[in-house]
Amino acid sequence: MMVPEISIVIPVYNEEESLPRLFEELYPVMEKLGRKYEIVFVNDGSKDKSFSMLYDFQKMHPHTVRLIDFNGNFGQHMAIMAAFSHVCGKFIITLDADLQNPPSEIPKLVKKMDEGHDVVGSCRKNRRDPFFRKAASRVVNKITNSITGLQINDYGCMLRGYDRRIIDIIANSNESTTFIPALGQKYAVNPVEIVVEHREREYGMSKYSMFRLIRLNFDLMTSFSLSPLQWVTMSGMGISVLSFLLVAYMLIRRFVIGSEAEGLFTLMAIQFFLTGISIMSLGIIGEYIGRIYKQIQKRPRFVIKKIWEEDIDE
Repeated sequence: MMVPEISIVIPVYNEEESLPRLFEELYPVMEKLGRKYEIVFVNDGSKDKSFSMLYDFQKMHPHTVRLIDFNGNFGQHMAIMAAFSHVCGKFIITLDADLQNPPSEIPKLVKKMDEGHDVVGSCRKNRRDPFFRKAASRVVNKITNSITGLQINDYGCMLRGYDRRIIDIIANSNESTTFIPALGQKYAVNPVEIVVEHREREYGMSKYSMFRLIRLNFDLMTSFSLSPLQWVTMSGMGISVLSFLLVAYMLIRRFVIGSEAEGLFTLMAIQFFLTGISIMSLGIIGEYIGRIYKQIQKRPRFVIKKIWEEDIDE
């Protein structure tokens, strides 16, 4: 197996329905490029027939296909991180196995990397997802950009290209939780973002539930900024000032008008508001403490059972 110029990284988790079409579309695209390449699949603990299908495909194309098999399910980003530690190409492109981003868009990313861009992001054109999911993504993208200081228009699109230098930096990082597109953007010198086609999901269901999406965005915000903690601090200071003014007002009112009970419900509403702020603040602080806890555990981020590949000739 010759040293490839382009590495395609594809994490797979229960994608037996989409894999045949993925093989059918991806291989001709890579052959048409006319450049040395490798396709690195990562089986992220699939419970269906995905692994056997990947294994058969690797045996059919041993010179260009490599297969990393996890010992369990560690998540999409950890699967990509594992592949980053084993890829050999100069350009690395990540692609989902669900075919919502067609493989035919890969040459667009390669062209931009040939022009000297070390990170090529992508923004989905005419996104084929439910309205609620698209609206929520737009809001989250804007909030995340304002918190992290990054400029990414579509955090959810995993069809992205990375220069080898960027991949080495990401692979050598020791963070227990991470978000690949944001890390790439942070370390990039000359990033660019392009528009890519997006298909409606034809096979299976999204592996990201609403809870997992919320968790992912919490990880993203707490990994790249202290702004949530600073907001909590500023909110606490502001509420303290307002509370002092309210106490002063109530004290003066008591001396001028006398004691009264009509303001009881107002005080209760204020108390409920302050309680909500306190619980939210504790939650944000807990997110950061949780990250510290996971970091000091120093557990492996993923466990590889076996890698199927041919030796590479330098």
